[in-house]
Amino acid sequence: MSEKRRDKKKRILRNGESQRKDGRYAYKYYDNAGNVQFVYSWKLEKGDRLPAGKRDDLALREKEREIKQRLEAELIPQGGEITVLELVQKYISLKTGVRQNTKTGYNFVLNILKKEEFGKRPINSVRLSDAKLWLIKLQRDGRGYSTIHTVRGVVRPAFQTAVDDDWLHKNPFEFQLATVVVNDSVTREAITRKQERAFLNYVRESGCYKKYYDAIYILFKTGLRISEFVGLTLSDIDLEHRKINVDHQLQRTMDMRYVIEEPKTSCGKRVIPMTDDVYVCFRRIIENRPRPKNEPMVDGKCGFLFLDQNGNPTVAMHWEHYFNHICTSYNKLYREQLPNITPHVCRHTFCSNMAKSGMNPKTLQYLMGHSDIGVTLNTYTHVQYDDVETEMKRVVNAE
Repeated sequence: MSEKRRDKKKRILRNGESQRKDGRYAYKYYDNAGNVQFVYSWKLEKGDRLPAGKRDDLALREKEREIKQRLEAELIPQGGEITVLELVQKYISLKTGVRQNTKTGYNFVLNILKKEEFGKRPINSVRLSDAKLWLIKLQRDGRGYSTIHTVRGVVRPAFQTAVDDDWLHKNPFEFQLATVVVNDSVTREAITRKQERAFLNYVRESGCYKKYYDAIYILFKTGLRISEFVGLTLSDIDLEHRKINVDHQLQRTMDMRYVIEEPKTSCGKRVIPMTDDVYVCFRRIIENRPRPKNEPMVDGKCGFLFLDQNGNPTVAMHWEHYFNHICTSYNKLYREQLPNITPHVCRHTFCSNMAKSGMNPKTLQYLMGHSDIGVTLNTYTHVQYDDVETEMKRVVNAE
């Protein structure tokens, strides 16, 4: 067994420590680049006496502790050259097979980072306080809570990959968002039956918007996602058996390509029965559907129910605009204003109406295409005081 190394005072020296012939101590270590580095001191421990004529300095072992702390907190060399934007780009490049909506979200975050000075910072310079201050800045610049939530939802896991790769010691975005920025987001509520009737009646009686009536009625009465609705083709509508076959959705990419994707969830593939009213709407849509010379085809599917002025299938954005124009027009005419109604509000409203009518939750989960019944019960059903009062009276009177 080899004898342990000692200094001139017979103290055991640790790995990397040595004492030179002139009495000076040295510590040899490797930096994060793998290069050999040395630090020196005339004292091994803090309480050692300084040799006469020598300048006072930290003891060697004090320096060792500082070095170890710094190495643990620092980035490895290639990380020292990478910016926040580059880190997020690398993280996104590893996310293969994601849906088009997810890609759109990634690009949205990248575009924000490209405009922000924060995106140019080396990631090893970002501390917890820096991350918080940046998100606060985004809100002060007018970004909404939901936008900031989306940004952090991409940046945080990107920084976590840097931690997992030993580029960083800690993730500076590992904190509760609500403790930093104010949640000013507005919950998308289902509209009342009265508001739904007013909206539908206005569309039906409007010379400008009545061409959208059947489609909007179907959205209110089926709970279809707008991406599922615009993806419907003639072959998906079974008028004979009054069924709607939902097994895909239509998306349009940022570079204006049309793509067919699987439904949003694993339970998204489903067959929805038509009520009599919905059947009439679908029949009318099919009967009035123009027959273009060249049917647009997307990933092998053709016969889309609605086409835009260029002969391409309509997508979610088209219907968002239609709804927005209708709401704006309505609110200019009537004193009793309607809230912002979107295709997704139709979906919320359908789910809430079915729940309030006493539909079995598992049946409702199937119709909505939710993989988790908790989403059906907690997210899309809205219960207010009047609902509670009515339900209590119903239960008590039934006893």
